[in-house]
Amino acid sequence: MSKRDREIADAMTTADLWRLMRRRVPPIVSEYFRGGADSETTLRGNVRAFQQSMTTAYGAIKFEDLDMSTSVVGHDLDIPWFITPVGSLRSLYPKGDAVASQVAGEFGTVMTQSTLSGTRLEEVAAASKGNVWFQLYLCGGRDTAWRAIERAKNAGFSALALTMDTGVSGLRILHAKMKPMQSMGTYQGLGLFGSIAKAFRKLALAPQMLPRMSWLFDYYRDGGLMEFVNIIDEDGKPMPYTDIGTQLAASAVTWDDLKWIKEAWGDRPLIIKGVHCAYDARKAEELGASGVIWSNHGGRQQDRVPPVLHMVAQEMPLVGDTQLDFMMDGGIRNGTDILIALSYGLKAVGIGRVTAAGIGAGGPKGLRRAFEILHEDLDRAMRLVGVQSVEEIRNRGEAIRRDSMLHGDDHLPKFVF
Repeated sequence: MSKRDREIADAMTTADLWRLMRRRVPPIVSEYFRGGADSETTLRGNVRAFQQSMTTAYGAIKFEDLDMSTSVVGHDLDIPWFITPVGSLRSLYPKGDAVASQVAGEFGTVMTQSTLSGTRLEEVAAASKGNVWFQLYLCGGRDTAWRAIERAKNAGFSALALTMDTGVSGLRILHAKMKPMQSMGTYQGLGLFGSIAKAFRKLALAPQMLPRMSWLFDYYRDGGLMEFVNIIDEDGKPMPYTDIGTQLAASAVTWDDLKWIKEAWGDRPLIIKGVHCAYDARKAEELGASGVIWSNHGGRQQDRVPPVLHMVAQEMPLVGDTQLDFMMDGGIRNGTDILIALSYGLKAVGIGRVTAAGIGAGGPKGLRRAFEILHEDLDRAMRLVGVQSVEEIRNRGEAIRRDSMLHGDDHLPKFVF
């Protein structure tokens, strides 16, 4: 067993895996997955909202077995979490999207593949022994998106998650200051002076790269700079790995788009991701959605919006009588977080940065350990609280939760990720 394998096996929290990821992956890459918008108030708030939440404990109860299974938008899951879409996973580990799909399938849940991925849809679908979902951006316009939808259908993706909170790309200041796009790509078409400037820029990254040769070896073994291989133009060419902000702004989703997207997708479940308010949840259902993911994009898009847990607590009850299945992502770092989220009536929760932590720490071994940690955490939390199933958590939510009477945040653990 290698030193890294031992470190992964010894990890006791997802924060341990995050630290391993930051040691293996150079900052110019890992910062893409760490950063939040503007002052990162919402990024931290997502995590703090869970840390400030309390539960009670019903004593003298013993369970032989626990039932962590759940059902959401017609999918039976063995565990109440799924992999929410995370772009550019291939920059963390070779074929990172397929790795995520494989591990999710092993644990009986689903992986949601981002449009902004470097692994072909067909490879990702084939990697899982279970179901996979596809997350859609309209990058490249309607015709390009239609082609991606058809490919996803033909590859066997069983649900479509349409992201609605990317009218423009959020400003992630620290990563922008690193000028990542100026450090990538080839020197073709730059001319002599442009090539020299880029060469010096890459040379300046040597202090980041030299201590992380295992990542660098994997990066080039996997083909180097990836392309967005699922965004195919009319000439059959994939979109290069460039700043996606302009594309997102030019192809922002509107409610009018849902009609043709639903028509193109057919009768499989349509999920609307990035919902902040009850109005949008009701609108999504009116237009044919099967489920909603309450999400602020991990705090990466708009800063100073409420933590997702607060959206769930404040906005979800206002939706009223509904056939929607509700999910959330943002701020989940351990099994107690999952229990608290489910106590509001959610069917399942999505993990994003935890996925990046596991894959970045060590590919499939790292992600399996991340799932094991969440499973161990949730098992322990359920037994300590005194609930035997996910259904019981959902039904007894108010009896399980307690308000914190502590003021300030000095008692909270240091923010890691």
